[in-house]
Amino acid sequence: MHFDGPTYRPPTEAYTPLLQVTVGCSYNNCAFCTMYRGAQFHMSPESEIVEDLREYVPYRDQISRLFLLNGDPFVLSADKLLHIAKLVHLYLPKVATLTCYCSIRDLRTKTYDDLVELRKAGYNQLYIGLETGYEPALKFITKGYTIAEAERILSDILKAGFDYHALLMNGIAGKGNSEISVAATAKLLNKYKPKMVALLSTAVSPGTPLEGMRDRGEYVELTEREHIEEEILLLKSLDMDDDCFFFASHVFDKIPVSDYFAKRDMIIRHLETEMAKLPAAELDTVWRRGSI
Repeated sequence: MHFDGPTYRPPTEAYTPLLQVTVGCSYNNCAFCTMYRGAQFHMSPESEIVEDLREYVPYRDQISRLFLLNGDPFVLSADKLLHIAKLVHLYLPKVATLTCYCSIRDLRTKTYDDLVELRKAGYNQLYIGLETGYEPALKFITKGYTIAEAERILSDILKAGFDYHALLMNGIAGKGNSEISVAATAKLLNKYKPKMVALLSTAVSPGTPLEGMRDRGEYVELTEREHIEEEILLLKSLDMDDDCFFFASHVFDKIPVSDYFAKRDMIIRHLETEMAKLPAAELDTVWRRGSI
């Protein structure tokens, strides 16, 4: 298999076979992220994609889902994505779902008709890094799109028949902004409902623009108590279907918890109970996380 440079996949795709179709990230400009900073973005040669698919052929009857690498394969044109899907179905005919990380920026280049064709080809359950629905925070972390653009894109993908997973960053709006950030994020997600809400507690990674903002006092990190309180507020503010999955079990999340929104009250009680067990000295400080 070809895995060039840093390779990431969501925790919820831990058992999904991987297929590299791009290397790195085409944008590499989010203020908080170091994941692909050392990788030169490029599309994988078709010969390598075919070689990797052939390696999977002995297991073709067991593979119904593929996660496409790396940071944002949907930056590729609709024609290229459709060609990749054709190759996948040629070698792995039982694959029903092609999923990957995706950005609103990538989706802006796709027409509604493109989205319909991509959905027919098996693309679905895209992991979209929304981070927040709060426009000022979206701007200072340089996501490269507006909330209005996000609304238009999310409306189109849902209309085209896609499910999507909303990737959010708890605490990304900074200290004192939890309520306004949660309200804006809930407003966006309640209107354009995802199949999964995945919450990651914000980490300030060394060498990122966000680190500079923090050091200059332009961004103030949340304490652990504030992180957990923001998470609880988000859960209370979201109006999701019972079968929408809430995932907050990343290594950066102080109190790992994941379950369906049908059990939202139990999730909230668990967070409150576990928070009460933590010493005040731990809750009222900033927990230094790793890099993202």
